[in-house]
Amino acid sequence: ERAEPGDALPARGVLGVRTMSKSKRKRQQPQAVRAAPLPRPDSREIAVAHVSDKYSEYPSNGLTPVRLAEIFREADAGDVMRQMELFEEMEEKDPHLFSQLQTRKNAVTGLDYEVIPFGDDPRDKEIADFIGEQLGTIESFEDVETDLLDAVGKGFAVSEIMWGYDEGHVVVQEIRSRQQKRFFWDSLDDTFKVRTQEHSEGLLLPRNKFIVHRYKARSGHPSRAGVLRVTAWMYLFKNYDLKDWVAFAEVYGLPLRLGKYAAGASESDKTALMQALVQIGADAAGIIPDGTSIDFINTEKSSSIDLYERLARYCDEQISKAVLGQTLTSDSGGGSYAQSKTHNEVRHDLTVADCKALAATLRRDLIRPLCLYNFGEDKRIPYLRFDCEESEDLEQTANILGTLIERVGLKVPTSFIYKKFSIPEPEGDEEIAQPRANAGAPPLPFKQSPERAQLALKDRPVPGTQQSVDQLADAALKRGAGSFQKAFAPVLKLIESAESLEALKAAMEDDGAVEKLYRAMDVSGVEELLQKVMLYADLEGRVSGNG
Repeated sequence: ERAEPGDALPARGVLGVRTMSKSKRKRQQPQAVRAAPLPRPDSREIAVAHVSDKYSEYPSNGLTPVRLAEIFREADAGDVMRQMELFEEMEEKDPHLFSQLQTRKNAVTGLDYEVIPFGDDPRDKEIADFIGEQLGTIESFEDVETDLLDAVGKGFAVSEIMWGYDEGHVVVQEIRSRQQKRFFWDSLDDTFKVRTQEHSEGLLLPRNKFIVHRYKARSGHPSRAGVLRVTAWMYLFKNYDLKDWVAFAEVYGLPLRLGKYAAGASESDKTALMQALVQIGADAAGIIPDGTSIDFINTEKSSSIDLYERLARYCDEQISKAVLGQTLTSDSGGGSYAQSKTHNEVRHDLTVADCKALAATLRRDLIRPLCLYNFGEDKRIPYLRFDCEESEDLEQTANILGTLIERVGLKVPTSFIYKKFSIPEPEGDEEIAQPRANAGAPPLPFKQSPERAQLALKDRPVPGTQQSVDQLADAALKRGAGSFQKAFAPVLKLIESAESLEALKAAMEDDGAVEKLYRAMDVSGVEELLQKVMLYADLEGRVSGNG
């Protein structure tokens, strides 16, 4: 790495210690060791935006396979200007491609993020808090993420950091996106450079000044790694198809107008007839000379229309596969729910990959310089993590946690529960929600006083004892009162309708009557209750065995 203006230079001698004679060391009084000065950032604007950046040569006009191959060869040699201009036009001209790329980007920019300390040291916590505060003060940080995620389509994206000072700290004043066509790879040594007004031949990117996000859709050089490079051929074929489809619709959308004139018609009569044909096509009205006629000939080309549409849809499906990894959640068409769910999981895998790649880039090119300039630390860098986990059934999670805590006695940190359910932890004397007095069973112990916790433990029976078993049986009988009543309702009805004990005994000795009675009993609720009781009993036994 090259030193920047203002960087502290190393002192002379081994390991940066100035050498001196033994006699001078003896005469010198011991002094406190001074900390090395922190490096200073480069506050200049390197890649100043040009007015010409918004203009393009529009390479997609008259695009052919030969011309597309030439553009790709230029990019392979390091000059990606025409390739980047083509990619910009592809997004502008193809609504389907634009929507797929937007979906891919929005899947990341819509997620929350957190800054995680490097370790458990208090200084690591201090650095992480500072970094989180600085990222939160960057205006429109979502726009910064969107600009960097442009690398998904184009292979790389570059943003310049404008450094500043605030209350003695080095801060980020602004992050400005730079056009990809300003950058290139030197053909001699394959170094990444930027064209500026002062350096038209190219300038190496100063360290800690640019955020360079690279996306590798496949292995190879970054100039060939973007998704748009893969979809360019489908865009070309679809462009040909749409042009022919529009021309077809223009010709065959209206019936053919055939004008007939008499054998001795003059040139003026012929001209008037032609003008009438044109006028009828545009205004659906016209006049013709006497002795002439106009016939309307309808053409049926439904098979050709279907061919154009099927080719366009095929190209869209291939683009969807390249950008999102699937088609069922992006294109209309058939597909089972299971297939759609599987395809959506593939898309989620891409979102996770995009989050990890973007987090690594921001940690390397933004968080690391902030730590270096403010703490002199370039090793213990905090991590950036996006909340890209799929949503889960919180009710089911709460039930599982309740069973593990109440029945098994599993020790679960309250901080985990607060984080799992995205609930802020009460601070100080902040008022907290309390359960109603007649709400039934006590809630999960998210946060309770030590007195209440000791009282709950005191009243709770020891797992595996007879008291615990009796309590479990009583709870099962109370919980299953309705199920038992429903199951034995036919038996009670038979007892009530019996005239005498001998009649009831005779009815129970009749195998057909007993089978009919059994079929009338609904024991599903009792079976479910027994399964739960067996599960709780097994858990009680495990706790008792481990005790």
